[in-house]
Amino acid sequence: MAVDFFTAMEVSASGLSVERTRMNVAASNLANASTTRAAGGGPYQRRDVVVQSAPVGGAAPGVSGAVVSQVRPDASPPRLEYDPGHPDADADGYVAYPNINPVEEMVDMITASRAYEAGVTALGTAVSMAERALGIGR
Repeated sequence: MAVDFFTAMEVSASGLSVERTRMNVAASNLANASTTRAAGGGPYQRRDVVVQSAPVGGAAPGVSGAVVSQVRPDASPPRLEYDPGHPDADADGYVAYPNINPVEEMVDMITASRAYEAGVTALGTAVSMAERALGIGR
């Protein structure tokens, strides 16, 4: 199966797009870790990125890139903390906070960042190989 340089670049670019989305979602989750009032009512719901493979351009069968198929809310229940003075406390004095673990979000962000860096390296290698191939014909 022959894969040209442009296909390699497209596969790398699709991965970069996915990792950028993962970093953005993790940053959004961290930024809203204390948000007790979301637009839909109740606390902010943590978001998860769902990734799937997808064919790339005119590539040969079996060559796939990655795409974000959806960014979905996490269905786990909110975290309850006793704070009767909080404006969003219920009748028993409990406040519903988002189901966000900052450590998990940081791990997700670091993992996405490292994968992004690897994608940039792969893309740079593909570009370098294409440049060298063009240099052979000179």
